[in-house]
Amino acid sequence: MTGPLGWLLDAQVHVVGSPVLVREIVGNVFGLVSALLGLRRVVWAWPVGMIGNGLLFTVFLGGVFATPQAHDLYGQAGRQVFFFAVSVYGWWRWSRNRRSGDGAEPAVVPRWATGRERLGLLVAAAVGTAAAYPVLAALGSWGPLPDAWILVGSLLATYGMARGWVEFWLVWIAVDAVGVPLLLRGGFYPSAAMYLVYGAFCAAGFYAWWRTSRTATRTRIPATYSEVVA
Repeated sequence: MTGPLGWLLDAQVHVVGSPVLVREIVGNVFGLVSALLGLRRVVWAWPVGMIGNGLLFTVFLGGVFATPQAHDLYGQAGRQVFFFAVSVYGWWRWSRNRRSGDGAEPAVVPRWATGRERLGLLVAAAVGTAAAYPVLAALGSWGPLPDAWILVGSLLATYGMARGWVEFWLVWIAVDAVGVPLLLRGGFYPSAAMYLVYGAFCAAGFYAWWRTSRTATRTRIPATYSEVVA
């Protein structure tokens, strides 16, 4: 394939003597921009992230697409597909919230999840990881157990972001803590480095959303923005 698309599919740079796909770098940049927009609660966080999902899907199927990394991380690749689907929901939800307001407010007002919602997150994390692990192992995914948690935790964090839960930042930090060593061992160096950046960014994001949630509670912001039930 020729032209810009062909270049994007094949272009590589060398990091510490190892080849790295340019689309892995570009995909992670889109992911970082999406996270920054999410911190500011801007609706465009969702479509920007979806572009990065499409690029990273091809990266994590290294063996299938004959990329420099020989390992196939099916959990990492699969989560890009689920990310895309959940992002459609998040995009719709935040857009609806924005239309319900005066257009000047952010798309969502952060709030803490209720006790029932937190319990739901914990159960979904345990059941989802237990269910994903044998599937990824059967597919031959490299590092199936951590890959299973990264897949499930990422989906829960994305859903929590769509709902406006402050806790979603903590779930991301737990995902990053597992993802960095896995990606380093697999040779996905830009993604591993981006996970480190995400970890620090998530700590800052958690603090920012926590402060906003306190302000929202004191001023009694209407539930239109924060607790719309899908």
